[in-house]
Amino acid sequence: MSGKLYGVGLGPGDPELMTLAAVRAIASADVIAYHCARHGRSIARSIAAEHIREDHLEERLMYPLTVETTDHPGGYRGALDDFYEEASARLAAHLDAGRTVAVLAEGDPLFYGSYQHMHKRLAHRYDTQVIPGVTSVSASAARLGKPLCEAEEVLTVIPGTLPEEELTARLAATDSAVVMKLGRTFPAVRRALERAGRLDDAHYVERATMAGERTGALADVDPESVPYFSVAVLPSRVDSGPAAPARGEVLVVGTGPAGPLWLTPETRGALASATDLVGYTTYLDRVPVRPGQERHGSDNKVESERAEFALDLARRGRRVAVVSGGDPGVFAMATAVLEAASQDPYTDVPVRVLPGVTAANAAAAKAGAPLGHDYATISLSDRLKPWDVIAGRLAAAAAADLVLALYNPGSASRTWQVAKARELLLEHRAPDTPVVVARDVGGPEESVRVLALVDLDPAEVDMRTLLLVGSSQTRAVRRGGDGGTTVAWTPRRYPEV
Repeated sequence: MSGKLYGVGLGPGDPELMTLAAVRAIASADVIAYHCARHGRSIARSIAAEHIREDHLEERLMYPLTVETTDHPGGYRGALDDFYEEASARLAAHLDAGRTVAVLAEGDPLFYGSYQHMHKRLAHRYDTQVIPGVTSVSASAARLGKPLCEAEEVLTVIPGTLPEEELTARLAATDSAVVMKLGRTFPAVRRALERAGRLDDAHYVERATMAGERTGALADVDPESVPYFSVAVLPSRVDSGPAAPARGEVLVVGTGPAGPLWLTPETRGALASATDLVGYTTYLDRVPVRPGQERHGSDNKVESERAEFALDLARRGRRVAVVSGGDPGVFAMATAVLEAASQDPYTDVPVRVLPGVTAANAAAAKAGAPLGHDYATISLSDRLKPWDVIAGRLAAAAAADLVLALYNPGSASRTWQVAKARELLLEHRAPDTPVVVARDVGGPEESVRVLALVDLDPAEVDMRTLLLVGSSQTRAVRRGGDGGTTVAWTPRRYPEV
């Protein structure tokens, strides 16, 4: 009869943080297995030392390498895979002989632990029980005495071995974070925290609950002194709110066409770190409420006043996020903010524009790829420019055989522009030219249809609709039979004249 396999979580280092279940599993085992480096010492064994008896058989699973340099034909990963295969075979021999095997693991066995490689190779073959342990994440928060996350905050656990750009993006996008596996990765992690605007929030914890424990502000840590068993912690901001900036600034951010799925990591970070949010109320409602932030909503037709209000807040030392839908530079708030910021007394206020997914790009993706070749973007709203200008641009773009992305096609007070635009376009386009009618893209009432230009019904178009009018080369094809959908695309090749 086969023996039983235990994956035993020992906690972060202090033997007193071992669970009763871990102690019992060790006591019931015939074989105690643990990983170690070439020097032979094992942190896991040192934690459990007082529970290991003389009659225990010990299996020391020694890593063949500790850095990513090897002459193994499969490289670093190949060398480790061979090691795990050999180690699991050694444990399997004990299990086949009817012995109970306890594999010791610092922290939790299935959280960045070496035990998991044994588990994947053995758990389906033998009776197995995993004993969870206190992670270094929990231990670090406890030693700092700071909550990790609260209410609707999101905690992200990140390996420091990720590329620096990826580290920056993830740190910018989250509320709270713990970065594992520091050591040689510390310089890149520090730079990523600084680029993400989170360095002043970051804490450093080394060897939590173990001998030699050290904590402090991460910005003050000497990179040469950082061991592998250390973490960076960005704790909860519920009580502290966003960190006060050294200097006020305005960030003009785009939230995409609708909802959090359309936010970029950079935008998420800007929204989370802002002391004040300024914007059209409908767009502000897309942004989660965070403790410590001030929200300043207003009507959709006061762009100039909103821009000056945001700049005034920044002059008083606030970090202000001006919230736009879509991309802030496409018929949105970036122009209004920069226009105001170019006038006295705002010329010294820092302003940054952060891009967002445009309504045109979102609608095009839902329909296929109608913007695959040259295209023009035109607003049909005559609130800020006369219709004669709009008509002239429509005619010029149509004559140039450009695909058209038509913003603001209609509203309760503008009911005739779509019909007039269709009339102008039919002078240059075939009646069966594909038109994408995209409404509320990304929202609960999303509707995306592809129809012929001649069949475009102005009564179905409102301010939540965007129109994509194909060129002479745009194609629309039904895919999937009767239950399928029509997709539209514009080829990248253009016929020779």
